[in-house]
Amino acid sequence: MTTRTRDLLLTALAPAIWGSTYIVTTELLPQVPPMTVALLRALPAGLLLLLAARRLPQGIWWLRVFILGALNFSVFWSLLFVSAYRLPGGAAATVGAVQPLVVVFLAAAVLGSAVRPAAVLGALAGLAGVALLVLTPGAALDATGIAAGLAGAVSMACGTVLTRKWRPPVPLRTFAAWQLTAGGLLLVPVALLAGPHWPAPTAGHLLGLAWLGLVGAALTYVLWFRGIARLEPGVVASLGFLSPVTAILLGWAFLGQTLAGPQIAGVALVLGGIWLGQRNA
Repeated sequence: MTTRTRDLLLTALAPAIWGSTYIVTTELLPQVPPMTVALLRALPAGLLLLLAARRLPQGIWWLRVFILGALNFSVFWSLLFVSAYRLPGGAAATVGAVQPLVVVFLAAAVLGSAVRPAAVLGALAGLAGVALLVLTPGAALDATGIAAGLAGAVSMACGTVLTRKWRPPVPLRTFAAWQLTAGGLLLVPVALLAGPHWPAPTAGHLLGLAWLGLVGAALTYVLWFRGIARLEPGVVASLGFLSPVTAILLGWAFLGQTLAGPQIAGVALVLGGIWLGQRNA
């Protein structure tokens, strides 16, 4: 196995695991407000990694870390939930899937990366695949939801590109700890305003939060930032299409959801888009 193949596989684990967020949230955390889930996913994981790293940012890195924490977590997750609430039928996922396309052009502007036709075609194929996976024919479109979804995609795209541009001389685990902690702290007032109700904790709550925090945040974002540091931003962003694929497959396997022709075609398009996105990168 080549080094690049190993980097691709390890990075792909992150969005594949993120695809489990839906089933974990609906089955184990049904009564916990979404922004509270986001807060409890980011902040404990960040503090745990920070405790292991035993190192704080210095100088300009305080500002940069909070900017990255906002783009990758606070702003992105907040807008994602707004979009999800206002765009039924999976339209939120479809709107958010423009992120790899944004990354391709943003990386060209900020990092000087070449705009590869294969990367653009891959992003468009992946977007079409996500639409087939989750978009229902009668989905109602809401202007605020669409705006929030697009803004969230741009936020995550900016975070991906700037994470590549701003690379501090510290281990990736430490860099991930800084961003998760900063993003979690910025989510505290958002969570309190959006839904201060905290239900009595159950074993399911603890299990769900442990999975989302320790695996779905602490582990996956170390892998994700590692991939950003080693691979082209457009290649990394295209791997994000694996998230809705995983969500659909988990729903089919464990919740009895149907997997019809359009979904199968969507999976094929997504995988084809990922393959195109990493060609000649």
